[in-house]
Amino acid sequence: MTEINPYLPEPATILETIQETPTIKTFRVRLDDPAKMRSFSFQPGQVGQLSVFGAGEATFVINSSPTRLDHLQFSVMRAGEVTSRLHGLAAGDKVGVRAPLGNHFPYEAMKGRDIVFIGGGIGMAPLRTLLLFMLDNRADYGKISLLYGARSPVDMAFKADLPDWTARSDMTTVLTIDREAEGWEHTVGLIPNVLLEMAPSPDNAVAVTCGPPIMIKFTLQALKRLGFGDEQIYTTLEKRMKCGVGLCGRCNIGAKYVCVDGPVFSYAQLRELPNEL
Repeated sequence: MTEINPYLPEPATILETIQETPTIKTFRVRLDDPAKMRSFSFQPGQVGQLSVFGAGEATFVINSSPTRLDHLQFSVMRAGEVTSRLHGLAAGDKVGVRAPLGNHFPYEAMKGRDIVFIGGGIGMAPLRTLLLFMLDNRADYGKISLLYGARSPVDMAFKADLPDWTARSDMTTVLTIDREAEGWEHTVGLIPNVLLEMAPSPDNAVAVTCGPPIMIKFTLQALKRLGFGDEQIYTTLEKRMKCGVGLCGRCNIGAKYVCVDGPVFSYAQLRELPNEL
């Protein structure tokens, strides 16, 4: 097997870009070394560093599925110099990839349980990889529910996936926006409020959530009201990661390093850390 050094960016080529929203762009890339691409493997929730040569690198979850390895997919919100430079790239351009990094969602421990996904905006990216993995291994899991929301229809990412998710008979999908919009045919309401209306049972269930901090705060409160225990709730903090390998020390929360101990944490684990989120 061809080894991949996580300290060195692997040259990769952008195969396709998708403009998800005015500020979010998805990149489908393939490592230039065919042997390394064939041997590449990762687990749902792990991340990678994308580098723009001459500009720097930033961390993004690999939001394609480990079961679909014809390419690696990263979705990038434009927020600074590196992400702006990434948004300027197109199919055929080169990037560097350091991956996989970090831990992953405990999908083995989730087998046989009901799974509740709650995503907001770009926070759907880490949920997407786990959702696709579970759908490709559908018999291993119980009921699958997805609540995905954004401020407006324009702000919803992964629009190409939504028709399939809403049409599937083996999962329940609820899409919501914060306020009424012309042509919108789905739910209207803030994610935590819609979650309470959905009222998923906590019995033999796990909730996986990611989104803006304010959404997470009130979603956690809603899950607690529904009876979910701290150990039944998972989220991911990859946005805090810097070097990705524990050298720079910039992603610490107390004694924990997000890149070494995370980025995936249960709410029970987060409750034990200093309130720095």
